[in-house]
Amino acid sequence: MSTKSSETDKSTPQSQPSEQVSIVQAFASVTPYEKGSKRHKEITDAITNHICKDMVPAYIVSKDGFRRLIQTLDKRYQLPSRTHFTRVAIPEMYEKCKAGVEYELKKVKFYATTTDMWSSRTMEPYMSLTVHYIDDNYEIKSRCLQTAYFPENHTGENIAQGLKEALASWGLCEDQQVSITTDNGSNIVKAVTLNNWTRLQCFGHRLHLAIENAIKDERISRANGLCKKIVGHFSHSWKKKMMLAEAQEELQLPQHALITSCPTRWGSMQQMIDRVLEQQKALSQVLSADRKTRHLVPQWQDTDVLESVSKALGPLQEFTDALSSENYISVSYVKPVLHLLNTKILAVKDEDTDLTKTIKSKILNYINKHYEDETTQELLDIATFLDPRFKTNYTDEDKLPNIKARVMSDMDMSSHKDTYEPGSSTSRENPDIDLPPPGKKARKSLGSFFKTTSAMPAALQLEEAIASELNSYLLSPSIDSEEDPLKWWRLHQINFPRMSRVAQKYLCIPATSSPSERVFSTGGNVVTCHRSCLKPEMVDMLVFLAKNL
Repeated sequence: MSTKSSETDKSTPQSQPSEQVSIVQAFASVTPYEKGSKRHKEITDAITNHICKDMVPAYIVSKDGFRRLIQTLDKRYQLPSRTHFTRVAIPEMYEKCKAGVEYELKKVKFYATTTDMWSSRTMEPYMSLTVHYIDDNYEIKSRCLQTAYFPENHTGENIAQGLKEALASWGLCEDQQVSITTDNGSNIVKAVTLNNWTRLQCFGHRLHLAIENAIKDERISRANGLCKKIVGHFSHSWKKKMMLAEAQEELQLPQHALITSCPTRWGSMQQMIDRVLEQQKALSQVLSADRKTRHLVPQWQDTDVLESVSKALGPLQEFTDALSSENYISVSYVKPVLHLLNTKILAVKDEDTDLTKTIKSKILNYINKHYEDETTQELLDIATFLDPRFKTNYTDEDKLPNIKARVMSDMDMSSHKDTYEPGSSTSRENPDIDLPPPGKKARKSLGSFFKTTSAMPAALQLEEAIASELNSYLLSPSIDSEEDPLKWWRLHQINFPRMSRVAQKYLCIPATSSPSERVFSTGGNVVTCHRSCLKPEMVDMLVFLAKNL
């Protein structure tokens, strides 16, 4: 056996000789790509996408570390200059992305919008506009159309004209706009009124104003001011932070940092109060140890006030976060949420303190008062009616006939629009329909002898079909509140062809103006202290690409 194996080893070569590289291959491996080649364009596009999507400064292409990275990945690629990216690559990508968005919008039958005003780090004013719609596959889509430089005075008239021009520049018809969601700024409200558009007030902004109104109390102001001083004291002293961490470990409290309150976000105030209450023992231990900070130790009166505020506002935080999303339906949630606030979340309980009861009552009275508008109520009722999770559950009985009539009217308009729309199956202009040649009489089929003509006019037939479709929808079982209504409509559009189109029309409306605020957050990441000299046109391009790529 040993002899045989040794012979085998001898016959087996220890190493295979490497294949010799030809001179042509050797030169090709180091020859730079031609600038017009496919590979060069692919890498350049990928770098441009990285700059725009990840909001990276264009000067990164001139940094040694980035250039070394590219050289390591592909030695044949020669990185273009920064000027090439800012003047050629980014504008080309913008035009290409813009063309894709325009193509999408041409197929949109109905849409909703959100808008807001913003000033950059360099105090340059901008106006954002986002569009929201439901496509033929029943998926909700959002597109940022512009972050336009707006140097004019922010009057209602100027904003109204600016919004009209923005829609026209994208080829969007105003008649197809179902609603526009904005905050409650007087100039924005006036602009929408001048344009004669339907407006939905931002739920998050309205709730913020309701809470601001409810906490106008000297006791709350004192306790809230004390929290801010405590947070500020620990934020500016690394020694106090270390002492707080030691106290947390000693008292077996969570190793959580304190939270700073933001004046324009009531939720941050609520989080700050909750964190101070959570860390109260550790904070008192650290502050009491220093004679200069003993006045910051919360007294029992302050603790009672903070607990009362936390108990009243705590449950509201989740509703604001849920209604601010643009990835799922939110407008049909507003009526159910208002009902829940009145009957459960903000309902006064026996165990509530007097301050908690006062806060709850003030918030409810403010919100109910500002949602009494008939136009707003009708819009919310229709959206809730078209949501298969809720239907008529949150609509008043006396308003139900009017809502049904409005939905049936929209169904009728949708039917007529499809009938006379060029290219539709019932249109005379459809080239796919085979018409008999002129001069020849069409031969009758056997089935035509058994065909009977209906005595009912076509208008009455359509009216009956619409009423039947509406009743069938109401009789169908409601789906679970956790399910996606758009998936339900996608599956049942065959059974409810007219109502499904009406659902596409109304369910695209966002309940808050958060999409426009997110655009400004993106703008803040673009116009940084290192890029404060960006031209407004470049800011618009970069924000557009960051949101739409």
